Amino acid sequence: MSKPPSRRSLYPVVAPVCAAGLVTVVAAAISFAMATPGATVLAGLSAFLGASLVADRFLVPVDDLDANGVSLAFVFGLSAVVLFGWAPGVLVVCATPAVMQLIERRPPIRIAYNSSAFALTAAIAGLVIAPIGSGTPAHTVASVIVATYVAYLVDVLLITAVVACGSRRSWRGLIGSSVPKTILPFTLMGSAVLTLVVVWQQAPLLSLALVGPLLAIQLYQTALLRALRAARLALTDPLTGLGNHRHFHERLAHELEHTLNDGRSLALCFVDIDDFKRINDRFGHPAGDRVLSQVATRLRQSGEAFRLGGDEFAVLLPGYGETESVTAAESIVDRVANIDHGQMGAITVSAGIPLAPQHTRERQELLRLVDSALYWAKEYGKNDVRVYRPDVVELAELKRLASASDSAERMQAAVGLAKAVDARDVYAGNHSQRVAELAVQMASRIGFSSEELELTRLAASLHDIGKLALPEDVLRKPAALTPPEWNVLQRHTRIGFQMLESIGIDPVAEWVLHHHERWDGTGYPDGLAGTEIPLGARIIFVADAYDAMTSVSLHRRRRSADEALAEIVGCAGTQFDPSVVEALAAELAGAEYAEAAPQLEQAAAV
Repeated sequence: MSKPPSRRSLYPVVAPVCAAGLVTVVAAAISFAMATPGATVLAGLSAFLGASLVADRFLVPVDDLDANGVSLAFVFGLSAVVLFGWAPGVLVVCATPAVMQLIERRPPIRIAYNSSAFALTAAIAGLVIAPIGSGTPAHTVASVIVATYVAYLVDVLLITAVVACGSRRSWRGLIGSSVPKTILPFTLMGSAVLTLVVVWQQAPLLSLALVGPLLAIQLYQTALLRALRAARLALTDPLTGLGNHRHFHERLAHELEHTLNDGRSLALCFVDIDDFKRINDRFGHPAGDRVLSQVATRLRQSGEAFRLGGDEFAVLLPGYGETESVTAAESIVDRVANIDHGQMGAITVSAGIPLAPQHTRERQELLRLVDSALYWAKEYGKNDVRVYRPDVVELAELKRLASASDSAERMQAAVGLAKAVDARDVYAGNHSQRVAELAVQMASRIGFSSEELELTRLAASLHDIGKLALPEDVLRKPAALTPPEWNVLQRHTRIGFQMLESIGIDPVAEWVLHHHERWDGTGYPDGLAGTEIPLGARIIFVADAYDAMTSVSLHRRRRSADEALAEIVGCAGTQFDPSVVEALAAELAGAEYAEAAPQLEQAAAV
């Protein structure tokens, strides 16, 4: 995977803007000095600069804007441009972010870019309105309207350009998402500019009185923002400021619903810090917390981000296809790899991605798939991005099954594999899970120990795992299979045995190998008969047959529970172990059990 350094990727935008901004500021300073402004102008500029600095300290919140808010410094800076010309306006506008961001200790490159961008914005707005002139109310209104929207347009273009370059997102897409959210607030601020300019033209000292109401509005908005943040605290991770686990699931459900309704794509990206335990063990938890915060900052640049717990994060990417989501995830991996952690050395992350509805339409299944893709990325090299692939990712799940440290983890991996099989098979729903539940119930009646019951559940969940390696056109063929296709299908027992034997899960592998052997010896793959067939395999065979008959399938009509039980009872002693069939009948406790009992006893005696 190609990972160009993120800092270098910003140079094509940052370098020319900073150079042009520096030239603009120098030219503005020279022009302003040569104009020898009077005391009234200097007082007005000083007042506008002071008000602009205060306004920039307290931002006005804008709902759904991916930033802290917008600044009323725009009002005072643009007023200076309209009233005093482009040069004084440039000095006020560029000084505000430079001073405030220096106080906040922002990165130098950010201070330089923002100051330069605002300087260019003010200069362009001032030069565009210069030909309009002044002297009449119409000239004033025209100047303010033109300056407002020219400044707004230039500002949006320059800010979204660097964000698009740094996050490797679509510039057009960023503009399209930010304009609807900001155009109204900036229009309202344009009206405030007009008021301030008109009052200044009538009575300069009186216009300074407008600073108070404007700042009061801003402080009121800030209070509302605090209340909003308090309401959102329950949905926020306190360490990183990202959405927490609860917020993630709410947003995922919302976005998935929109995706399915609108026919668009949704990419879900899980990001996990590689070897994070080593960081905590070697450098302490405070160092680990700093790493988490730094990673969270990089995630914000790519989409709506969440911390799920520990060192695992999630990013929602609505409307992203595979190519766009991989680009966004690679950008995250790249940005994290370029963080300077001092003595801790390089820190890397791995990312996994599935897409809805391409890979699944269900939320829980999407979460399972993203977990599988992330495991694949970490298992095969780390510092990488992997998109879910059924034929590859599930093999990683198999490896995780082998390395599971406890039964719960082992069953979680087995359930994931079973769902992958069921997604490719002819049966509707969670066939493997239903077979596992029924097999455990019968095994319990037969007298299996708790350990044997766990093995039964595991083997029954994985009884068709060999189908992962079979062609889907054979598995899902609606017509009857040809003899060669039937031979291919029968291979799934041996393939499943080889997959499970290779990771050392016994006797599960043997049960999977023989779960299609018949009591009379005419089954496959080895033609075992009677008690030669492992009891676990005999139990799975009955559970599998019962669920196949009572499930929706491409190959046969769905039968009722009574019909399926009657057929299985009729095949006791030939196809099925009579004792296992008896356990099934007892478990189902159907009305026909009493009628079936003599037939089962006769079959068992044969």
